[in-house]
Amino acid sequence: MSGHDAAAGKVDEATLLRWSESLAAIARTGLGFTESLYERERFEEVLAVAADIRAAIEEGVDPDTRVIEWLRLVGDGVAGYVTPKATVGAVVGNDNGEILLVQRADSGVWLYPTGWADVGYSPSEVAVKEVKEETGIECEVVRMISVLDGMRMGFTRIPLYSIVFHCRAVGGELRAHPLETSAVGFFAPDALPHPTVGVDRWGPLAFAAIRGEPIEVLFDQPRSEPWRPGDLA
Repeated sequence: MSGHDAAAGKVDEATLLRWSESLAAIARTGLGFTESLYERERFEEVLAVAADIRAAIEEGVDPDTRVIEWLRLVGDGVAGYVTPKATVGAVVGNDNGEILLVQRADSGVWLYPTGWADVGYSPSEVAVKEVKEETGIECEVVRMISVLDGMRMGFTRIPLYSIVFHCRAVGGELRAHPLETSAVGFFAPDALPHPTVGVDRWGPLAFAAIRGEPIEVLFDQPRSEPWRPGDLA
């Protein structure tokens, strides 16, 4: 179903969530830059509306508590400008055409190494660091293969950009991180562990990169009307 069902007049939860987070970001950014008491009151009202939207689609969400949590995150000036968080992932291939995957300790799902971007590191440096920390494998970065909006793609409920690099394994030994990963390994495309999350979405691009095929960087195409529910492609 598209974001907007014209016949029924319904909006799906993903669209409502996006609207809620966007309204909250606009309001928090406004609070970070204004010194006007009148404007602060208006921005706080916008936060309350955003919280009500969130509560309507998620069980157990208390709007007042959510507003208080958002207000705690408000900074001053540039520090208060709300932007998406960023994650960095690494599709690491070896000479056998296999991909490096980790089983996440928190969820049990399998995925390529990925983590939050760290201050002081460039995105490609984060990729190398995450691979080493999570798997014990040393790698070199070949190229970026995708940069996507996580909320638009539907694989996160918080605003974030996902940056993924194709990397080549060059050394090290497989070793799972004692806290972050339960297991690690290299896997052929026809022998992936279960459950490998989202592989239908990223798998073809990842293995094409590992095989050395020419690929274009995958990114979200601009939408003609980003805020209309039906314009999500």
